Amino acid sequence: MQEYLNALNEGTEVLMVLSVILFAGFIMTRLTNTLNLPKVSGYILAGILIGPCGLDMIPMDMISHMGFVSDLALAFIAFDVGKFFKKEIIMRTGSRIIVITLFETLMAGVLVTVFSRVVFGLDIEFALILGAIATATAPASTMMTINQYKAEGEFVDTLLQIVALDDVVCLMAFSIVSAAAGNTNGQSVAAKEIIMPIAYNIMALAFGFFCGYFLSRLLIPARSKDNRLILAIAMLIGISGLCASYNISPLLACMVFGAAYINLTRDKKLYQQLNNFTPPVMSIFFIVSGMNLDVFALKTVGVIGISYFIVRIIGKYLGTYISCLLLKTGKEIRNYMGLALIPQAGVAIGLAFLGERLLPGEKGKLLLTIILSSSVLYEMIGPVCAKIALIFSGCITTEAMRKAETEVIRENQEDALLPVQASGDLSGSRDGGKAEGMNENIGKETLVKCMQELGAGVENHEFFDIEREVPLTAQKKGEKGEGKRKKKKLKAKAW
Repeated sequence: MQEYLNALNEGTEVLMVLSVILFAGFIMTRLTNTLNLPKVSGYILAGILIGPCGLDMIPMDMISHMGFVSDLALAFIAFDVGKFFKKEIIMRTGSRIIVITLFETLMAGVLVTVFSRVVFGLDIEFALILGAIATATAPASTMMTINQYKAEGEFVDTLLQIVALDDVVCLMAFSIVSAAAGNTNGQSVAAKEIIMPIAYNIMALAFGFFCGYFLSRLLIPARSKDNRLILAIAMLIGISGLCASYNISPLLACMVFGAAYINLTRDKKLYQQLNNFTPPVMSIFFIVSGMNLDVFALKTVGVIGISYFIVRIIGKYLGTYISCLLLKTGKEIRNYMGLALIPQAGVAIGLAFLGERLLPGEKGKLLLTIILSSSVLYEMIGPVCAKIALIFSGCITTEAMRKAETEVIRENQEDALLPVQASGDLSGSRDGGKAEGMNENIGKETLVKCMQELGAGVENHEFFDIEREVPLTAQKKGEKGEGKRKKKKLKAKAW
């Protein structure tokens, strides 16, 4: 496969690689769907299969040049998470989100740092960076699991806000720790090295709010649906590129961007448009993460990697349980929230690459191997644990589960339905009646799906289009005028 791709010109090679990646993800998710596993797990397994440790179908230089997909996917994820920071939701949840987030992030970070330093005797710089990365939680897999099963409720609202604030705490902690860990020669750490990363992140927050305000003014009701999508994507890519130029994560700015826009406009239609645009980007993002895993390097990681994997899970669960116990939250949140915070991928992988530059030689490679291998394992186990947490907390009903399974079965049978319909045209009325019955059932399911989405809570998808409200009013007036003119013409003909 690689010989064929290398024989092509650069543009054709990129197109073929993207096609192979997307097809591999689609085929693997057919298998994981039959096993009732989340789609994220299928995408990562597809990346391992076609990557260097599997069939080795994709050239290594192509994999190394796809880092921009991570920034782009994180920008879309952060903007979508921002819509859950509506003022009324924050007022309802209060300060408990901040308390739970601080407890579970710092508990995981401290446990990993102490365990790495005391048990394995690793350098303090290595232990601090590993502990700072351990605080991160991946919002992408959690969001995809929630969207796949249409989960909703207080548990989901709390979970999404905690996941979003997780990355805020992680980025702030990593900025401070990296400045201290960068001092490998025993020299004193300048105050500038600590203050500047924090200042850049604060400026990113302010810039994200400005972009949200600016976009709310640009997207007037008369703006077409295509232009709304173009402007939103252009601003997200611009924010991501600007943040990358200053070596900071685009998560903070894009998250505030989404939060500012939803609070200023109450327009959920834009988020639905972006959700319809992003599935291929998310698919490529997770498949590339799977391709980056060096399965053979797991031997060198050994006990350290396994310990990091287990200790972080313990820290996340204990921190969440203790904070919920102190705040006297509901039993569902206290017992199951920790399970939904296991996934770790995009932010952690990005920070691992930064940590590799800070740590010299083999230490940097060891850090990167630990995070990459554990991130893939987290993304395979995490969505399953998140699904279990959502089921036991009551956010995923049995009806929603049956509906998701029905959609999977229907997708798997789409190709089989085509020859059946073709043979129905040549057969008698009996086969034709069956085909009509199937079409009626599909139509009924689609109608029920629309009604359920209209009545959903935080995850509702509004089907009205803001920019069409004014044109529709004018159109109705025009139709009334035309009706009156037709009546006058008919009366004139009668006379």
